[in-house]
Amino acid sequence: MQHFEISRVIAASPETIWALLADHEGMKRWAPVREVVRRRPGSPDPNGVGAIRTVRAFGIVVDERITDFDPGTRLGYTLVGGAPIRDHSAQITLSPDAGGTRVVWDVRFRALVPGTGWLLETAIRRGLERLLGALRTRAEAS
Repeated sequence: MQHFEISRVIAASPETIWALLADHEGMKRWAPVREVVRRRPGSPDPNGVGAIRTVRAFGIVVDERITDFDPGTRLGYTLVGGAPIRDHSAQITLSPDAGGTRVVWDVRFRALVPGTGWLLETAIRRGLERLLGALRTRAEAS
């Protein structure tokens, strides 16, 4: 099992950051993705638990299911298709921090092909670092 965490402090409120993270289809306005489409609504919030979104970015297309949706605090999802990994889960937590909000992205997965976990972790980590950078830029400009 691969596991890593990325943490950043963003000079914006948890509510501002949450509004960006929880608006799946609106992600294309700030994130380095081509498109995010909500394929199935969640309940009770359409972007909440049970929602399935398709993310298209840089030659990859993945489907994710929202597993945790606690407004202003936590967003969790699992990968349900589109990448050479299994047992993927991610948790994004927001907490007040001096100067803004600490955003922690916690990721776990298993590589489909043994021995490739480190390579996949490197690629996923780089993508999420870019995503967090874009989130910071947009949230701090709001």
